Amino acid sequence: MNSPWRFWGPYLAARQWGTVREDYSPYGDAWDYFTFEHARSRAYRWGEDGIAGICDRHGFLNFAVAMWNGQDEILKERYFGLTNGEGNHGEDVKEHWWVLDGTPTHSWMKVLYRYPQAAFPYRELRAQAAESRRDEREPELADTGVLADDRFFDVEVTYAKAAANDICVEITATNRGPEARPLHLLPQLWFRNTWSWGRDARRPALIASTTQGWTRVVAEHSRIGRYTLQASGNPTMLVTDNETDEMALFGRGRNPSRYNKAGIDDHVVRGIDDSCQVVGKGAASQPGTKAAAWYHFPSVAPGEEVTVKLRLIAGNGHGRAFGRTFRNTVAQRRKEADDFYASVIPNKDQQERSVVRRALAGLMWTKQIYRFRLRHWLEGDPANPPAPNERTRPGGRNVHWRHLDVADVLSMPDEWEYPWFAAWDLAFHMIPFAMVDPAFAKDQLLLMCREWMMHPDGQLPAYEWEFGDVNPPVHAWAALQVYFAERHRRGSGDRVFLARVFHKLLLNFSWWVNRKDPEGNYLFEGGFLGMDNIGPVNRSERLPEDWRFEQSDATSWMATYALHLMRIALELARHDEAYEDVATKFVEHFLSIAQVSARFGSASRGIWDEQDGFCYDLVSRTHGDGSVESVPVRVRSMVGLIPVLASAELEPWVFVELPHFAARLNYLLHHQPEFGQFITWGAGDRGALLSLLDEDKLRRVLARMLDEAEFLSPHGIRSLSAAHRDGLVVEVAGQQHWLRYEPGESHTPMFGGNSNWRGPVWFPTNALLVQALHKIDAFHHGRFTVELPTGSGRVMPLGQAAGELAERLAGLFLPNGDGRRPANGKRIESSDSPLWSEHVTFSEFFDGDTGEGLGATHQTGWTALVAALITGWPRAW
Repeated sequence: MNSPWRFWGPYLAARQWGTVREDYSPYGDAWDYFTFEHARSRAYRWGEDGIAGICDRHGFLNFAVAMWNGQDEILKERYFGLTNGEGNHGEDVKEHWWVLDGTPTHSWMKVLYRYPQAAFPYRELRAQAAESRRDEREPELADTGVLADDRFFDVEVTYAKAAANDICVEITATNRGPEARPLHLLPQLWFRNTWSWGRDARRPALIASTTQGWTRVVAEHSRIGRYTLQASGNPTMLVTDNETDEMALFGRGRNPSRYNKAGIDDHVVRGIDDSCQVVGKGAASQPGTKAAAWYHFPSVAPGEEVTVKLRLIAGNGHGRAFGRTFRNTVAQRRKEADDFYASVIPNKDQQERSVVRRALAGLMWTKQIYRFRLRHWLEGDPANPPAPNERTRPGGRNVHWRHLDVADVLSMPDEWEYPWFAAWDLAFHMIPFAMVDPAFAKDQLLLMCREWMMHPDGQLPAYEWEFGDVNPPVHAWAALQVYFAERHRRGSGDRVFLARVFHKLLLNFSWWVNRKDPEGNYLFEGGFLGMDNIGPVNRSERLPEDWRFEQSDATSWMATYALHLMRIALELARHDEAYEDVATKFVEHFLSIAQVSARFGSASRGIWDEQDGFCYDLVSRTHGDGSVESVPVRVRSMVGLIPVLASAELEPWVFVELPHFAARLNYLLHHQPEFGQFITWGAGDRGALLSLLDEDKLRRVLARMLDEAEFLSPHGIRSLSAAHRDGLVVEVAGQQHWLRYEPGESHTPMFGGNSNWRGPVWFPTNALLVQALHKIDAFHHGRFTVELPTGSGRVMPLGQAAGELAERLAGLFLPNGDGRRPANGKRIESSDSPLWSEHVTFSEFFDGDTGEGLGATHQTGWTALVAALITGWPRAW
């Protein structure tokens, strides 16, 4: 991130309102404390948001596109969506936009936003959602009829850097409708408000002018210096201040500034003359902190395009800002992007190349500046009223994370619905990032382990709603993937990076062992573990009468974690024998977990259930005499497939180059021969395979996983077995609960309004399963065969089965026989019109029967794993 070419990027959030960072209420009601309606008039504390926008890597100076169709009640400055409580399936953005292209240095970026020509139906969308039940699909913008007959403008925003601090911007709006319509385009430049909180009195300034034949805004900031935004043509320049309208919002007697954040909106939409500065020809404004170049097109004919050009450049601007240099820069950066992706995506057909390129471009657009100093947030700011006592009492949100102090560009799960980092989401993002930007991938994984992020006790922060929640421990896996990806591309891996991550993860592994195995029996807890409401009860809540969860997924994740740390230690030991001892520690830990997991019986159980040939969560309690009572929760879900991931090959070089490790392993097997069931030896010198499930158990689990009546869908592996379509009653800690397979949106709000692991296909766990099958197949050299689908008589090597799973996942985004992409489902994107069908939407999860994309509709995030699957990962790495 220290490269000058990365100083500017798509780091501006798509949503800042409704986030925990902006919530200063006593009881953590973030959605209601800072609402969408407030966003136009109220200064943010920690960040900014906008449409198709960019900012510097510190988040000080921001640029984005605003517009007005002459009908809307407010200027279209930010995307609109429903809060968690308003949507019938949780928070939900109600806009259409697509990231079309981009490069890792952000020298080339292109975004398309679809803007209705009629008034945006804010109230109607809220009303439709309020009337919709949980068993109904989410009402979309198209359901209001506002987009009928293509009555919208396509607003395409292109960024091309002429130099690291010289950005050419082109905004082209096309009338797709049947009638001429007016359009106002208002590119905006503004400073994040850092001066109103009583911690830094320095105030930056913008001055707009139309002098000497230039229309421009000169921005001065004590940290990043001077920038000039030049505008083509003769727009009207408007200047206001990024200040809260205290009088209008809170009834206070006076405002901190004559002009406020909504000043430009008030002038353009409401016609209020003195709400902002209007810069006349040949004049200059007084200093402000927010400015816009107002372009008014009274009548844009059907099919007509209108274009405005801008140039943001460090210093005093460019004498020929929009001439040959501008044109050549745009053309050159476009060609460079084409050449770059030709090297990244070789030997694929046009549709596959398009999906990969869109996925990677969208993933790069999830990079956002994330600023959050927990201590200041908990205490409140000197210039604001004191923070409510409830915020800092025990049990208050994030009260134990005072050390967290972030001001970095991070990869977010989603632009709008999840505009904050999540530990395990970020780890998955780094696999496709490693294809195009291994430096950024390494930086992100290290950042999560730095002292200002990782808790002093070793826990990684989960996400801002509760940093102390627990995500699956996939960080070591991601670090290995990035290491091997770079080695594959460049011939050598970054051992320093691997060692830096490893040292911090030793602390994290210890945290897991000390905090999530309270009985010390190698059966782990963890709560919802990122998979939300996958079970009949909320696993993050305490069970009655001293019962406790001992989880199949938590235990299997920890077995997998131990194997990944073992592999890192072995790789480092090739050049430093000090790591050899640590590798033996993790192989012993894995074998201990495996031994306990395999137990079954009436008194003391492991997660394996011999009767069903599957792995289940347990609910357990310890009686006064020390005896343990354990009862399986017989729900066939993803928690029973996670054990498949716990396998690792000890390649032949391990036994040649690391004799101390080999000797210790032999000692263990001699003195504890029961460990032998978790090790399969290759013929001759072909190494060994460590696995939580022996061959017989693995076959039984795979028979269910590859059964179309259970987990195997046309589009990947379901998160809950379809055998539970009719529902089942499960007893948990003496109480009965009901659960059933739900292929689409969950009908229960058990863990958040948008939680769903009751049937849909989720990309991260699917990608892990694909890799695990390839890994096991490689060890067996294609001799391990399975039926796909189960019962079909169609037998194939495990690697081929993994390849077919990858094809099913990729097929979500590729046109099928009727030319439609399954992920588009019944949404407007499945229209016959190429205006819709050419665009690929990467959703959060996918219907387990139809493949329709659900959840966050702009979550490229971990769904960008499809780019890695199409291009050959994990076989190539």
